[in-house]
Amino acid sequence: MSPLRVGVLAYPGCFASEVYGVPDLLAMATHVAAARGSVRPAYAVSVVSPRRRVIASGGSVLDVSAVRPVDVLIVPGFELSPALDLDATLAGWGPEVASLRSQAASGTAVVSICVGAFLVAEAGLLGGREATTSWLFADRFARRYPDVRLRPESLVVTDRGVTTTAAFSAMYDFALQFIREHDGPGVARSTARIALVDDARSTQAPYVDPDLIPTVGREFSLGVKRWLDQNLGARYDLPALAQEFHVSTRTLLRRFRDEAGETPLAYLQKVRVRRAQRLLETTDRTVASIAADVGYRDPGAFSGIFARHTGRRPSDYRGTFRRHRDDRGSAGRTEA
Repeated sequence: MSPLRVGVLAYPGCFASEVYGVPDLLAMATHVAAARGSVRPAYAVSVVSPRRRVIASGGSVLDVSAVRPVDVLIVPGFELSPALDLDATLAGWGPEVASLRSQAASGTAVVSICVGAFLVAEAGLLGGREATTSWLFADRFARRYPDVRLRPESLVVTDRGVTTTAAFSAMYDFALQFIREHDGPGVARSTARIALVDDARSTQAPYVDPDLIPTVGREFSLGVKRWLDQNLGARYDLPALAQEFHVSTRTLLRRFRDEAGETPLAYLQKVRVRRAQRLLETTDRTVASIAADVGYRDPGAFSGIFARHTGRRPSDYRGTFRRHRDDRGSAGRTEA
């Protein structure tokens, strides 16, 4: 058997850390597998580019090889700032888009890291497929590529040979999944422990900060969201909500979905869950008390909704994220 050929597509402005992140974890996995007596071939990793010279984000000069046939091609993300002219930037990556199309046409599996999904979508490889990307830019991605079935809560999504991941560290979630499939769960688990990488994450939902998401062009939905935020614990009543904004329920749902990409109820559930997350992290209140505070009279129903949004039951979430806060508090008291 020949080594599995893994290529990383480097291009101007890409994140150097995302170029080398997956290969480095694969290197660790190779050592772990060898220590366990594996005789399976290792990974053959190369950093490739249609250009002779590539300068990554931050000015790092990358050592690249010519694009060649590979089994898996990884597309790192790039620095997507609010001021970036995305149209001009993507147009400047014409050689990379052509390489992606050529590789995919030959049967190569394509993987994007973070906002590398924009480049993969620009190559036409995500149309009609499910995908994910950084939660921070999910709305921008959905507006630019409406034919992609975006799953912004997911960490890793694979659909017919094309894999997309969430932001930055999700490259490790993909790498561990990749190692698990190639070398087995034991090697993946040991590699995760050696690298101090969480191998049990299932969603990026707990990390979403709505205050950081751009809000331009969504005035109607923002008004509805403000009203829902201010009446978080009240019973959800769609006719009453529509009356508050002097529109029919049908118009309310249509306008809100056009601007926000979801229903008011879906938004309300997310806000309630985020409020509950903060209370679980910062207070000792019971789960039932927190459920009532955010509008749920049935703690069981609340726990189900919370788990669906965060991937954890409320008590498990508190055990993970409250511990981190307590550790920081203890450190601060020690230093004082």
